[in-house]
Amino acid sequence: MAGLLRRLLPKRFRKRETVIPVVRMHGAIMAGGSQFRPALNLATYAPLLEKAFASKDAPVVAISLNSPGGSPVQSRMIYQRIRMLAEENDKKVLIFVEDVAASGGYMIALAGDEIIADPTSIVGSIGVVSGGFGFPELLKKIGVERRVYTAGENKAILDPFQPEKESDVEYLKTLQIEIHKVFMDMVRMRRGDKLADDPYIFSGLFWTGMRGLDLGLIDGLGDMRDVLRRRYGKKVKLELITGARSLFGKRIPGVSLNAEHIAAASVAGLAEVAEEKALWGRFGL
Repeated sequence: MAGLLRRLLPKRFRKRETVIPVVRMHGAIMAGGSQFRPALNLATYAPLLEKAFASKDAPVVAISLNSPGGSPVQSRMIYQRIRMLAEENDKKVLIFVEDVAASGGYMIALAGDEIIADPTSIVGSIGVVSGGFGFPELLKKIGVERRVYTAGENKAILDPFQPEKESDVEYLKTLQIEIHKVFMDMVRMRRGDKLADDPYIFSGLFWTGMRGLDLGLIDGLGDMRDVLRRRYGKKVKLELITGARSLFGKRIPGVSLNAEHIAAASVAGLAEVAEEKALWGRFGL
């Protein structure tokens, strides 16, 4: 009610405060997700970004980022959407790293005109990784025969139930190298002369915020509230941008109570949780 009354007052009678929209991007980056476990991807965050950049009087858009990475495609799509909105609305973007902005998380951070982290944040991991498991010996032990029929000699490439082939691995490496090059080009384009001349920057290693500052991966150390208060005054107001809420408080429209939907979401969610925990685990989190 107080906010409504304040908006109804003529501007000359309002308290002079600077309102800065804040988008909170936290989690592993994946194309999937569900009604019960939303993922960090463009489909989920595009409406929030649009809403944040639509704030005409805001001098900047602040993004709170905390991600160990994930899908390079989704990471790049989010990066591109942020830059597009920044240019269309003539807004500066400040990225504030919390625990980690690594791999795809750091790719998103590149969308910021400035990247600010805590001294103990983890940043970097500019590389590409693929992983999985192989089960051919397990199948033999339990007496199961794997049968695969394809049209196309490479259709079953990297099948986890067949012995690993050197040619398959070599092909996967070519894809990784191409994606890595795109990532490196983005870093060079966005960080430019700020980057230190260090051979390990693009090796996949990751560093604390303090070392990241020395390497030119970030622009400063601090937290969102203090930085924005120093720049825009003590009356600065941070406005968290959220989506529409459901009956259960979720920012996801159309939550279904169908038992089959809930069961399916639970099964899919277990796989997503395992994948997400593996991503966080690389950084000891």
